Amino acid sequence: MTNATTKKPTAKKRKATATTKKKKPPSPAKKRKTTATTTPQQSSPILSLPYDLLFNCLARVSRLYYPTLSLVSKSFRSLLASPELYRARSLLGRTESCLYVCIGGFPDCRWFTLCRKPHGLLTSGYTCTRATSSGYVLAAVPSPQDPQKRDPVFPGLVAVGSNIYNIGPRSPLTHNFSHTISILDCCSHTWHDAPCLQVKMTSFSASVLDQKIYVAGCCKDGDSNSYKNLMEVFDTKTQTWDPKPIPCSETFGGLFCNTACLDGKFHVMRDDDVVAYNSKEGRWDRVEKQIGRYIYSKSYCEIHNVLYSCDHGNIVWYDTEAREWRELKGLVGLPEFPSDKKGIRLADYGGKMAVLWLEEWPFNFYGLRKMIWCAEITLEKRKSGEIWGKVEWFDHLLTIPTCEGKVEWFDHLLTIPTCEILKVLAATV
Repeated sequence: MTNATTKKPTAKKRKATATTKKKKPPSPAKKRKTTATTTPQQSSPILSLPYDLLFNCLARVSRLYYPTLSLVSKSFRSLLASPELYRARSLLGRTESCLYVCIGGFPDCRWFTLCRKPHGLLTSGYTCTRATSSGYVLAAVPSPQDPQKRDPVFPGLVAVGSNIYNIGPRSPLTHNFSHTISILDCCSHTWHDAPCLQVKMTSFSASVLDQKIYVAGCCKDGDSNSYKNLMEVFDTKTQTWDPKPIPCSETFGGLFCNTACLDGKFHVMRDDDVVAYNSKEGRWDRVEKQIGRYIYSKSYCEIHNVLYSCDHGNIVWYDTEAREWRELKGLVGLPEFPSDKKGIRLADYGGKMAVLWLEEWPFNFYGLRKMIWCAEITLEKRKSGEIWGKVEWFDHLLTIPTCEGKVEWFDHLLTIPTCEILKVLAATV
């Protein structure tokens, strides 16, 4: 039993006790460390929402915001890439065109997508840094490289629905075209293989008509040193090729061609000839040569059955009734394009026209850097038959040194050895 009458310590003893118990204040570093470990981790309020509510909200949000939203957390990133989310978007009628840009060159390339710039974002390095902008930026697509390292080429990239097809890419070892085909799923940003071309071509060009991919090209004729022209047709619904390649008209001969689909026909354009394949009747017809005048470069596209191209800094369109090329009128406020049309790309962006181009500026006193610009143009055909364009916006989206450098987009750090806009495509997601 304890003694209830235990004496309290005297003043001297209390003072001594206090002195012995007094400790040194913790160092600032230790204090910061303690504070960091004891403070509860803050989480975004959006993560506390019920799953069904969050799922339905994301299904209604424009795809332009997905690259930013994917930075919230890994679970968020996984949800934004799930097939269920895109099925819900389709049922809700929220599918939209999403612009993809393939940038680079041999021996490597990188994929970017157009997105809304996060509010208040100030980036450095080689991304868009303009203080006053349209609110758009090119975001690096996470891990979109073909695992086989097959380098895409302009005539072999086509978009069908939510997929981008990489047909006949170059081999990184031989630099020759291969007969393989890979598909980029623009919902999950993953690659998978498709059935190969039945014939290995030395040159080719692909276009899409009624969800079928038509590939016209040139290949070796057996074991001889001569060449022949043929066409293969790939059904994207069944993921199968037509049983036999279709022989091409002899008048189209040669090793190089560009293609486009107009009036329900697959057109093959060459320096000295233009032929069109009528799939319903299974025959080749020669068409007016004038249609191929501006299709020799990579600066052309087809929008709503009208062919557009770029010539000496001007956008032109082909009038099928008058059988002549005309300048696209309007375009008030659009800056002057570079005279070299090699750096200009056009694309069908949900019925509008997307124009991307390169500009070079001095960099670090000894080199140049390339700035990638983009403009979105709405198109209107008037009663007079003329087509007018209205510039919705234009902006600088990305800057890349011509020498090897890094491209930084939030937590992604990518190396781009060269800078060339290979192709611009729009996928429906």
